[in-house]
Amino acid sequence: MVILGLTGSIGMGKSFAARVFRLLGVPVHDADAAVHRLLGGGGAAVAAVDAAFPGVVRDGAVDRRKLGERVFQDAAALARLEAILHPIVRRATRAWLQCQSRRHRPLVVLDIPLLFETGGERLCDAVVVVSAPPALQAARVLGRSDMTAARFRAILAKQMPDREKRRRADFVVPTGGSKRETLRRLAAIVRVMRGRPPRHWPPRPRPLRGAPN
Repeated sequence: MVILGLTGSIGMGKSFAARVFRLLGVPVHDADAAVHRLLGGGGAAVAAVDAAFPGVVRDGAVDRRKLGERVFQDAAALARLEAILHPIVRRATRAWLQCQSRRHRPLVVLDIPLLFETGGERLCDAVVVVSAPPALQAARVLGRSDMTAARFRAILAKQMPDREKRRRADFVVPTGGSKRETLRRLAAIVRVMRGRPPRHWPPRPRPLRGAPN
């Protein structure tokens, strides 16, 4: 099974790209949605987050707004939260990959906003980065009802710069033009990747400690 990573900075068109991949018949694992489930009612991360950040859980679910206020400008608090969430998200991702593998999927997509920042590209056969001009990115993000300029700057400060993501990518898809052109480019990537042999899945078994090479 070939694994394609999808990433891009905020406002670059990643959600649209994920929808296109699904329309093209490629299963997509949404890391943000997985985090929402983990923090929702009965989620696997609720108890640990409640213990680390008392007062952010209401009716059995994490109030993400309250949690965001606690970690937004506090690097140490954010690190504590990431130490809780990242291992659980990685387990959920691998469980999803195992499920797709059992269904004999030839190609899947991991939609992860912080793919490079968390080292997730090591699991991927190739990475797609979506990108748009800074002015268009800002217009998209600041047009959201819950966004402020200060919050936008803070989010960008936590993300790898777009130019570095583009440098590391196997495929760069500009999203500043027409949706038709974006779709055409993504469809071409799917055709290419379906013809490649997988390198990372199924994962190779780890050798037993002390066993001869």
